[in-house]
Amino acid sequence: MKKGFLSLMTVATGAVALMLVSQIPGIGQDAPPKGGPGGGKGGPGGKGGFPGGGQKKAAPPAGPVRRLPDGKPDLQGRWNAQFGNALFSFSTQGGKKGPIVDPPDGVLPYKPEAAAKAKDLAENKMYLEPEAHCYMSGVPHQNYVQFGFQIVQNPTYMVMLWEFMHSYRIIPTDGRPHAVPKDAKLFNGDSTGHWEGDVLVVDVTNQTGKTWYDLAGNFQSDKVHVVERFIPVDENTINYEATIEDEDVYTRPIKIAGVFRRANWEELMEFGCIEGNEDLSHYTKEQGGTKAKVR
Repeated sequence: MKKGFLSLMTVATGAVALMLVSQIPGIGQDAPPKGGPGGGKGGPGGKGGFPGGGQKKAAPPAGPVRRLPDGKPDLQGRWNAQFGNALFSFSTQGGKKGPIVDPPDGVLPYKPEAAAKAKDLAENKMYLEPEAHCYMSGVPHQNYVQFGFQIVQNPTYMVMLWEFMHSYRIIPTDGRPHAVPKDAKLFNGDSTGHWEGDVLVVDVTNQTGKTWYDLAGNFQSDKVHVVERFIPVDENTINYEATIEDEDVYTRPIKIAGVFRRANWEELMEFGCIEGNEDLSHYTKEQGGTKAKVR
C-alpha cells in the first residue's frame, strides 16, 4: 500500500493524493484504530501489513511516561498522528471534524478578503497546492502528514524527522530565544521550546506563508505565530495542542488539538517526490478540471 502511494505521489497532486491518502492507516482518523492506543491491526500504531494483522488482540496497557536521565519526559520513538479530518480539510465541514477546537464550530475565522482567497484557491487554483510541488508542510500541518515521524531527543534538543518530503524540525528545549532574523522565512519556521513541568511548549515563528493546512486551500500568511504544547499522557500517547494567531488572515486566535500514538513500524523509508509531472494535466480545463493554466 505504502509503496504504491509513493510511486503515485511522484506524479500526483491534490485530488489524486486525496483518494490515495484516505486509505493509509494512522493518519487523520476521527477514532483510534482497533488494537489499542495508536494501533492498526496487529499492534500499536502500525502502518499496516505487519504479522498478526488479522488478529484482534488488545494492546498491553501503556506504562507511565518515559523519562530522560534529567527527569524530563522522554518522547523518543516513532509516532503516528490522529487529527480528525485535518489532512483533507482543516476546517470542520460536511459533518467531518477537523482539529479546530476553538472556535467551537471548528471553522477557520477568516477575514472577508482571506475567505475569498481560500474559496478561490479551492475552486480554481488547486494546482498551487504546496505539497504538489514537493514543499515541506509548515507548522502545524507538518505534524499530521502521512507516514508518521520519529523523535530523537537529548536534554537540550528535540529533533522531529518525517518520512514525508524528508522534512525535519530541530527544536531547542532549553528556553533559548529565537535565533533566526525576523526577515528570514523557513517552510517549517523557527522553533524554540521550554518545559512547563512535563509539557513541552514550542514557539514557532518565521514561516513562509506558502504552505496550506490541508488539501482544500486553507492557508496562513508569513505573519503566523504558532505556540505548540506537547503533553505526554503515558508511554504510548502524546496529546498535542496549538494556538495559532495570524493578524493578516484571521479575526481571532485558533486552537487545535490532536494525538500522537506510538507506532510499531521499524524505520523511516526513502521518499521520492517529483514536482508536477504529468498529473497536473488533471487541473486544466481540457481535462475537466479548473481553468487554471499549468506552466
